[in-house]
Amino acid sequence: RRFNSLTLQLEGLKITKTNKYPIFIFLLLSYMFILIANVGIVILIWKERSLHQPMYLLFCNLSINDVMGNSLLVPRVLADILVPPSNRLIHYYECVMQAFTTHMFSTNAHTVLMIMAFDRYVAICNPLRYSIIMNDKMVLKLTVSAWGVAFVLVGILLGLTIRLNRCRTLITNPYCDNASLFKLSCESVFINNVYGLTFTVVLLSSSIGSIILTYFKIAAACLTNKSNSLNSKALKTCSTHLCLYLIMLVSGMILITLHRFPQYAEYRKISAILFNVVPGSLNPVIYGLQSKEIYKSLSNIFHPKRIMLF
Repeated sequence: RRFNSLTLQLEGLKITKTNKYPIFIFLLLSYMFILIANVGIVILIWKERSLHQPMYLLFCNLSINDVMGNSLLVPRVLADILVPPSNRLIHYYECVMQAFTTHMFSTNAHTVLMIMAFDRYVAICNPLRYSIIMNDKMVLKLTVSAWGVAFVLVGILLGLTIRLNRCRTLITNPYCDNASLFKLSCESVFINNVYGLTFTVVLLSSSIGSIILTYFKIAAACLTNKSNSLNSKALKTCSTHLCLYLIMLVSGMILITLHRFPQYAEYRKISAILFNVVPGSLNPVIYGLQSKEIYKSLSNIFHPKRIMLF
């Protein structure tokens, strides 16, 4: 039974009249903060020559990813909050684009944090050769590979879904993702489930595995090296990176777990939005506050008189 309608309906959040505006204001302010903080950090790193270091250049990828992921999601969710459920319509191709961006955002978060872990590993375990290994060419290679791997994996994921005929039109989610798209089909989705599961297992195991291995080697290097300054620097930069990774991992795990419990559908929808909003808001704050160089550059901008006196 084919239906293949190009107009789909988004179920969105089930919101009462009393909490409609508080949720709208919270999401709007969060989105504005994500834009200002992440774009601000990218501009700061780009303009300040002292920040043209691999660690910060790689972090720019995370900020760009957060802006991209939230910009294709939050404005649409905000618009849907203000209209009745029957009017929450989305074009099929816009839905596919939103699903692609959603999966690119989550996959990229893993691949970018993996290349950032490699940078920390070289900096702490091989400090004398750091500038030779982590040159501009290497930074570019790592960036292209992080985005390229995510693009190919997500491209195949969505490609397998697009081939299916559709017989339903309701997306039971606040936004489009791969699972909600292939659930519109009445055909066999066995291949989609197998690839989706393999994709998730490969991504999570390689991500968690590389982070554990990297930090194990960093810990070993710190224990054998008696330099207190090196160890404190390592601890500071690594704790920041690990904190970003754990935020992303925990918010993702909550979402995956809630998918297994249909009775908590509304909590799943809220966690699906927070999966984008929370890391996007916290990443620039954690990195900005923990990094001495970023903090110093921000102080120079906001307190230029202080510099002129010295």
